[in-house]
Amino acid sequence: MGTSYIKFTLGNKITTEQKDFFNQNGFIHFKGFIKPETVNDIVAASKQVQQQWIANEKIKVNGIPIKYGKDLDGSAIVQRFAFLNQHHALFAELTQDPRFETLLELIGPGARLGTEEKDGMVLNHYVNGHESKFSQMGWHTDGLRDIFHGQKLSPMLNVGIHLNTLKPENGGLRVLPGTHKQSLYQMLFRKKYFLDNKADAKETAIIPDAGDLTIHDGRLWHRVAQSSVIGEESRRRVIYIPIIVGKYEPKNENSPTAFYQRFAGLVK
Repeated sequence: MGTSYIKFTLGNKITTEQKDFFNQNGFIHFKGFIKPETVNDIVAASKQVQQQWIANEKIKVNGIPIKYGKDLDGSAIVQRFAFLNQHHALFAELTQDPRFETLLELIGPGARLGTEEKDGMVLNHYVNGHESKFSQMGWHTDGLRDIFHGQKLSPMLNVGIHLNTLKPENGGLRVLPGTHKQSLYQMLFRKKYFLDNKADAKETAIIPDAGDLTIHDGRLWHRVAQSSVIGEESRRRVIYIPIIVGKYEPKNENSPTAFYQRFAGLVK
């Protein structure tokens, strides 16, 4: 399993070298996108939203099911937030960072940050404890949902902002470089969606420091590996926001729960 690849620094434009790396591999890693103190503020803000949602017994946001779980001490936590940017000023402000405009260059004209579409800004909170139900995620691509909706497969990128410094044993994002260029058949049948958690000899482990940003193409096969450590040092949080092109399809509180989201139980 590879962990060595170039980690870039994001400037005020995407360089030719960065664009070439992304086009070839389907992912890119930028160091130090946000400062450590901002990471701390984000975690604190997510805890505030968590408290409100638990107190209000909130089940869905804009039709997207909220994933609840248990922390190491057995207390309730939110393990997957959706549309977090609509529930706290800090997250709304984060989406206004002008550097996101620069990242849109990776797709090109017509690209936008999907703050009101898909699942909006998502925060995943993984912790590997005895009662943990959300510690890994099997192989998948993000393009499957478009096919479920009978839509043409539009390019979509997933921007990840990592809130923990990881080592390989902490698990985390694993990608199969280059698979964003695969055929539709390969995208559908290369692996068993969400059921297959096995490591792949060709996978690359994304090993971020807290505050790093990664982007992966939605057509790229990827998984979230389980941490081999248990307890507090297994805790990791990551924010995802989609970059989208094509028809604008905002969600609201009356949006239906999509067919494929009924399979959410498969996602551990």
